[in-house]
Amino acid sequence: MTKIEELEDQVASLPREEYSQFRRWFFDRDWAEWDREIEEDSAAGRLDFLVNEAATAKRDGTLRAL
Repeated sequence: MTKIEELEDQVASLPREEYSQFRRWFFDRDWAEWDREIEEDSAAGRLDFLVNEAATAKRDGTLRAL
């Protein structure tokens, strides 16, 4: 049995409240990782194309409000 399979079994056997706590922990951890990746991508200039697209759309009058 792989570690993933073991984790799946353990998670599946958690009582409802512990499962809720685990989900919150996991989502918080996942979002923190996402934030770190976005910050790294931004610092490295990998998201500059988005700023450029928005600036072009604004200049051309095609920028839509969210």
